[in-house]
Amino acid sequence: MFKFEELDIWKESINYASRIYKITESFPSEEKFGLVTQLRNAVISISLNIAEGSGRYHNKDFIRFLQIAISSLYEVVSGLFIAKNERYINDNDFKSAYSEAEKIAKMINAFISYLKKNHRQSTID
Repeated sequence: MFKFEELDIWKESINYASRIYKITESFPSEEKFGLVTQLRNAVISISLNIAEGSGRYHNKDFIRFLQIAISSLYEVVSGLFIAKNERYINDNDFKSAYSEAEKIAKMINAFISYLKKNHRQSTID
C-alpha cells in the first residue's frame, strides 16, 4: 500500500472525481472537448497531486503539491459555476458539488497546517 492511500483527503478527492465525471456525462456533446475535458482534467489533478506530493521527502515539498491540488479544486468550482450558468447542471447538483469542494478544501488546508506545525522535515510515515 502506498502512503497516500491512507489519506482521507486523497480518498475524498477520488470520490469527488467520480462525482464530477457523473455530472459531466449529461453535458451537451459540443462540450466534450471543452468544459467536460477541463473539469475532468482539473478534478483528477486533485488526487494526482496529493499522491505525488506524498512521495516527497520534505513536508515543504508535500505542501507545495497540496497547494496545487487546492488550485485544481478551485478550477473545478469555477467550471461548475460556468456549467450552472449555461444550465448544464441544476442548482441541486451545483450546491452539492460545491459543498463537497468546500469540504475537501478545508481538509487539505487542515492537513497543510498540520504539516507546517510538524517539526519533522520528512513527510508522513
